[in-house]
Amino acid sequence: MAKVHPFKAVRPTRAIVGLVAARPYQSYTVYERESRMDYNPYSFLHIVNPGYKYDKVITGEERYKLVRNRYLEFKEDGVFVQDDTPSYYIYKIVNRHGQEFNGIIAATSAKDYENDIIKKHEDTIAKREHTFKTYLQTVGFNAEPVLLTYPDNTTISEIIKDVQKGHAEYEFTMTYRDTHYLWRLHDEDKIAKIQNEFETMETLYIADGHHRSASSNLLYQEEKANNPNHKGNEPYNFFMSYLIPESDLVIHEFNRLIKDLNGLTKEEFLIQLDAMYRIENRGVMPYSPSKSHHFSMYLDGEFYSLYLRKANYTFKTALDRLDAQLLYQTILKPILGIEDLRNDNRIEYVNGRHEMITIKSSVDSGDFEVGFGMCPATVKQMKQIADEGLKMPPKSTYILPKLRSGITIYEF
Repeated sequence: MAKVHPFKAVRPTRAIVGLVAARPYQSYTVYERESRMDYNPYSFLHIVNPGYKYDKVITGEERYKLVRNRYLEFKEDGVFVQDDTPSYYIYKIVNRHGQEFNGIIAATSAKDYENDIIKKHEDTIAKREHTFKTYLQTVGFNAEPVLLTYPDNTTISEIIKDVQKGHAEYEFTMTYRDTHYLWRLHDEDKIAKIQNEFETMETLYIADGHHRSASSNLLYQEEKANNPNHKGNEPYNFFMSYLIPESDLVIHEFNRLIKDLNGLTKEEFLIQLDAMYRIENRGVMPYSPSKSHHFSMYLDGEFYSLYLRKANYTFKTALDRLDAQLLYQTILKPILGIEDLRNDNRIEYVNGRHEMITIKSSVDSGDFEVGFGMCPATVKQMKQIADEGLKMPPKSTYILPKLRSGITIYEF
């Protein structure tokens, strides 16, 4: 049922792909971003930050038009070239921790997104969806794939392994010490076999890129409505995705830091926690939770373990069993008064790749009053929540792999 199509990617030449590839724009500090652009004329950051050329901050549709201009200049200068036949792009990432991710960059269907064949587990913000839709409409391309996951499939896995026996078109290592490999697959028989396998799948799941996929769907709806000759195979019907099997997906948690105790003393706070949790003082050494519904807490120089009193909490849905939701429903909202997890400036998030010592340092500095650690969600939980049509709280998952922009580009 899932439509996963090959496409003619616009790609950097082999010699400079490592110079072109960039992390998402927002992930850099201003200093990092400007340093890279000062010394690397090929960085994709020059395209998405066109105001750098004029030493000026440019926003809105003016910026989008300049992004389009920079992109066309990169094509005119031969930095980017387009493949002549539709292809799948077999893509492998090996990170500095030895984790390996293998998948396929392809064009996926906006109609599948609309029909819930591509399922979501995270809420999106309407304003951001429409802003990015306008951006896509102006620039005319996807440069960073949406990360999708699918059930492990022997046929697809064997084709990927077979293609990877050949010489990779790209092999380069980024400053984060992630090594990236790309093979172009344009063999029609193998493409047909992969397409057929995806068509047997009832569901694909968004792992990362909810706003990008939602915006692509808005673009599809608008372009379809404005095209009296719409056929369903126009480029705007699709968006670029990186599809990996579920077994390759790595999920880390986001831990929580809170700036105050909502007017409570330490003792009052602990007494209120006692109603829902069995509390044990673990001393000054960093302590991490060991299982679901079990949290670590750092408060006033000491670590604590919090074990849920299950008799006092009812699990009705898959979302109720998610630790991020549990923490919100039992502590953050009723005790600490944090209702809006997206916009309350009293809460900050630290991805679980950082040790609990990061929570300790942040609280010891005086910037925060208390920190909470939790176990990561599982792929099974993510799928169950999506299948039930529910949405996780923001910052519930930190998912690997993290992708780079500018390696393959999908034009529409």
